[in-house]
Amino acid sequence: MFDYDLVVVGSANADLVIGVERRPAAGETVLGSDLAVHPGGKGANQAVAAARLGARTALVARVGDDPHGRLLLDSLSSSGVDTAAVAAGGAPTGVALITVDPSGDNSIVVSPGANGRLTPEDARTASERVLRRAPVVSAQLEIPLETVTEAVRLLAPGTRFVLNPSPPRELPAELLAACDPLIVNEHEARVIAGDGPLGDSPEEWARALLALGPRSVVVTLGAEGAVTAEAAGRAAPADPSAQGAADPSAQGAAAQVDVTRVPSVRVEAVDTTGAGDAFTAALAWRLGLGESLPAAAAYAARVGAAAVTREGAQASYPTAEEVDAL
Repeated sequence: MFDYDLVVVGSANADLVIGVERRPAAGETVLGSDLAVHPGGKGANQAVAAARLGARTALVARVGDDPHGRLLLDSLSSSGVDTAAVAAGGAPTGVALITVDPSGDNSIVVSPGANGRLTPEDARTASERVLRRAPVVSAQLEIPLETVTEAVRLLAPGTRFVLNPSPPRELPAELLAACDPLIVNEHEARVIAGDGPLGDSPEEWARALLALGPRSVVVTLGAEGAVTAEAAGRAAPADPSAQGAADPSAQGAAAQVDVTRVPSVRVEAVDTTGAGDAFTAALAWRLGLGESLPAAAAYAARVGAAAVTREGAQASYPTAEEVDAL
């Protein structure tokens, strides 16, 4: 038995949010709403989203020894996230500067702060404490790439690794081969593919990315849902501990691929901030319960839809009961 349902390795930021009628062009100043400060960061967001759904969740992260850091620790703890592996100090807490327009779309600039000081040694320290005590570990790229890679190397046999490469960059083969799934939007897909062709449709993007080595791929499409891709005939194991890391040579050569279009739920978007993190957290948790990739993605799409109906990131995340009500 595992002590956690999901362990997240990632960032923790204070989100500084301003509403604007429209985002400024280069050299332009626009007036906005009063400043709102929310707990955020892709790692903390995923941890809170999963815990809100009922998952036993732990976070491996670093915050500053400052008011923003205390805001984050309080938010994590009050949501039920285990913060034993959240280190404090070394730099100010990371900050995300976010503008949100009337349609709910956002633009974000991140100052990594303490997130940039989350080291491979921090991952090693967290290995026995939390990393090796869950069926699924999730990560993003708002922390150093070498720390994410080290976390993968430390996983217990059979642990499933989920990666949302945001902000995107080209990934080493070792990391790609561990992804099950790699979760990307269109922009992230194009960066990960590098000079390789992607095709014209999300289904083609998913196939092209799968050929690069990950064991499975999910392409998120916002209000249009998502597309999943994995080797044909692959079923979710009844025992999540039976899942293992991908064989990159076999995966890239897979001749047959199952591609599934997963619909979303139509809602009126208020703020899309953090919706992708809610999607990733929900999908990772459901995979750990033994669900198939398309089924987990369908549930995650409903969680993401619920999240965009409220302002903020962590404050917008639904409970399992609220997701069922959709």
